[in-house]
Amino acid sequence: MYKRVLLKLSGESLGGHEGKGLDTESLRACAKEVAQAAKAGMQIAIVNGGGNIFRGLQGTGKGFDRVDGDKMGMLATVINSIALSIFIREEGVNAVVFTSTPMEPMARYYNRDAAVAVLEAGGVALLSGGTGHPFFTTDSGAALRALEIKADAVLKGTRVDGVYTADPEKDPSATKYDSLTFDEALSKHLKVMDQTAYALCADGDMPIVVFDMTRPGNLIKLLSGEKLGTLVHK
Repeated sequence: MYKRVLLKLSGESLGGHEGKGLDTESLRACAKEVAQAAKAGMQIAIVNGGGNIFRGLQGTGKGFDRVDGDKMGMLATVINSIALSIFIREEGVNAVVFTSTPMEPMARYYNRDAAVAVLEAGGVALLSGGTGHPFFTTDSGAALRALEIKADAVLKGTRVDGVYTADPEKDPSATKYDSLTFDEALSKHLKVMDQTAYALCADGDMPIVVFDMTRPGNLIKLLSGEKLGTLVHK
């Protein structure tokens, strides 16, 4: 059973079927899953990606400077976190958005102890803005924050039920891994998280669980100890 986790969500997961913009049904479904787990006494911090609005790296191919593009991507994650916090609060659970750079009064400037206090009080802490620096992905931000708050694991919510030998949405012969070591995931070039995030988690002995977040009830099942998805460990 996991007591405190860092839930990593892609921005596209909040954008509905097209993965773009903000889809209220996707936000509401995600908020219900998170609120259910929080009401059961589990502590959840969330890091959202921003790809549904703007992704800095992709912007470089369209004329955007990488540093400024990454700043725009960080702001996209803040927008996503504020949106998700609204729906979590509608489910009766306190949700506080923190940002990696000062943005008061939009959200609270991130402080590890303040974020942990929200979790211990039964609320959800949404940790937005990535690391606050360009050239780092939100995967790296999720790994960093997980280590800082002393989470039991990073849970990466996706549209598939784990890590496969190939993309199961494109290759029907792809087979699923029940567990992998960090070294195996790197050697097999399995793009679950980027190499910086892998290195942080490996050095900090922080397990990663990749699971299907779109199936209702999966989050609380996983937090309660049921074996779901793929475990990546040291």
